[in-house]
Amino acid sequence: MRAKISYVITAAVLVFYFVLVGSRGVMLIQSGTPLTVTFGAAVLILPLIGLWFLWKNTQFVRRANALAAELDAEGGLPVDELRRTPSGRIDRDSADEVFARRKAETESAPDDWRSWFRLAVAYHDARDTPRARKAMQRAIALHDGRTAGT
Repeated sequence: MRAKISYVITAAVLVFYFVLVGSRGVMLIQSGTPLTVTFGAAVLILPLIGLWFLWKNTQFVRRANALAAELDAEGGLPVDELRRTPSGRIDRDSADEVFARRKAETESAPDDWRSWFRLAVAYHDARDTPRARKAMQRAIALHDGRTAGT
């Protein structure tokens, strides 16, 4: 729940920032000189890119959470079996062991979104966020009946 609250607060702050920057872009365009119109147009592009990025990330999070809920209903969520250091961080060797099992599971069932979801969690636990995201995207695509990358 804490992560959801943080996400909503961050998204709200970003939207406020996009509105603020967008209004400055409009003000520059209204000045009417060629230079300020050019800068104003450039400034308006930044909030549009930011809104697109925020929208895509929000869609990704919602889809990943929907898969987690479905997997939880099936009783297939990965169990947290990782050892932790006294400070609470995940033990690297423990994460590597679980990752090896998840990778083998995914290699034996490459078209199963559930195995890709569990692999994404293992990547995340191993602190490999880019690969975790790619694996989750693959799980979402397989769940939706698409091939990865479409």
